[in-house]
Amino acid sequence: MFKKFSPGTDIAGQTILKSSVQRTIRNNLLAQWNIDQTTLETHIWPKKEALVLVKGREHLSIYTLHGEPLFFQHFDGPFIPTLKLLHKFPKVVPGVRVDRGAIRFLLAGANMMAPGFTSKGGWLPGPDAPLAVGTVVSIETEGNEHAAAVGILKMSTEEIKAAGKGVAVEIMCYLGDDLWNLAKI
Repeated sequence: MFKKFSPGTDIAGQTILKSSVQRTIRNNLLAQWNIDQTTLETHIWPKKEALVLVKGREHLSIYTLHGEPLFFQHFDGPFIPTLKLLHKFPKVVPGVRVDRGAIRFLLAGANMMAPGFTSKGGWLPGPDAPLAVGTVVSIETEGNEHAAAVGILKMSTEEIKAAGKGVAVEIMCYLGDDLWNLAKI
């Protein structure tokens, strides 16, 4: 999604959101993410700070605070945290891990295939905590501490384990893409 993103050409405009819209977004974040209200209001997005909506091409909405991208949304889909936010708060969304062989494809922006998660170095949550289709996940890599990408599950974790092939996660942003390299908008 951010493989060839340029602020000069891909941004249509910026608007400061009304407080009622910000309240709705705050409630949606608390419902979608694994975060409590205190952490959200103290460390990520202070209650008195105005959130700015940056409208991009292809129905992309990037939400910024003081110019720094915090999270984004495609159409009316889920709110997806940026990697920089995930590195500060790694447990905001559930995590999965790919093996070493998938790292070069991940860092090139390719969608992650099921074998990367089911092989020896990969990891998926167990049957006691399965993840459904459409869940936003952080993708860690074997041997590394921080997430290397953020994506949306195209198959449930149980389907990934059972099928063992096919596209498992659609990558939204990854280390080294244009959103990662963007300091401020």
